[in-house]
Amino acid sequence: MTNSTMMMGFLLMEISGMWDLQVFYAMFFSLVYLVTIMGNLVIAAVTTLDKSLHTPMYFFLRNLSILDSCYISVIVPNSCMNSMLETSSISKAGCVAQIFLVIFFAFVVALFLTIMAHDHFAAIFRPLHYPVIMNPHLCVHSTLASLLSGLIYAALHTINTFRLPFCHSHAVQQLFCDIPSLLKLSCSDIFSNQITIFVSSVVICGGCFIYIIKSYIHIFSTVFRFPVGADREKAFSTCVPHILIVLIFISSGIYVYLRPSTMSASIRDMVLSMFYSVVPLLYNPIIYSLRNEQIKCAIRKLITRRRYSGNALRTKEVFPIQLSHSHGFGNI
Repeated sequence: MTNSTMMMGFLLMEISGMWDLQVFYAMFFSLVYLVTIMGNLVIAAVTTLDKSLHTPMYFFLRNLSILDSCYISVIVPNSCMNSMLETSSISKAGCVAQIFLVIFFAFVVALFLTIMAHDHFAAIFRPLHYPVIMNPHLCVHSTLASLLSGLIYAALHTINTFRLPFCHSHAVQQLFCDIPSLLKLSCSDIFSNQITIFVSSVVICGGCFIYIIKSYIHIFSTVFRFPVGADREKAFSTCVPHILIVLIFISSGIYVYLRPSTMSASIRDMVLSMFYSVVPLLYNPIIYSLRNEQIKCAIRKLITRRRYSGNALRTKEVFPIQLSHSHGFGNI
């Protein structure tokens, strides 16, 4: 029986043999994880509760926030748990699931960012036709198409990876399961896998990036013709956060998946891969909450409304008799 048939799981690398560094790593990425989850939940809640944000742009922003929360949940909790418990094993099924979900969420996020650029283009460049171009049916259908194509894309890459025999070792040179690290463990020819990953990444990410850049060239050529005032400020507060998110997402993807790989990754390489996989997901709620005026206004309204309702409830509890009498006099 060969090593490849006996292999039932993998060993992930530890950040360090020192317990203090393990704890620091776990606490740092746990903090990043919690802030990311909280920030994305705030955006999802605000865009759901504020009826003025029930538009196609914020529909996709809400879904993007949910996707980012799911994306980071695939990577960080398991890695931090392994660091705290000083365990590094992951089952083959767990590794398959992790790779499948990471590819799925990354693919769908890229498509959503592209659809959001199309939405901005329609809103600014063709405002009269916007309700027809970005109608509710299109939003739902494009979301379902993105999810379905993401499932197919992730399944193809996952199957193509795990059809290989892994006999060099079962120690993955990474803090989580990813395709480049697993390919190093294979004892068969991986050239076709590497070409498939490279071509598909360039075609999909490159295609999305080119479409986004083309859309924003048209958008800013129109925006700069606006007179200086509220309309121009609103356009910039809507578009600039999206451009920053796109640049961070694309650059981090290039670093993690398209950089030259070596057989033995250093601790620095592993931490940077983890950093570039996780931290861009943190930027989404931060950038949108700081740069988007409508999101900031909606958050302020939600906080004010909750504070007012809380004060009214406390007043009613303290002065129930006076309030009931005042209502009675009003009726007379």
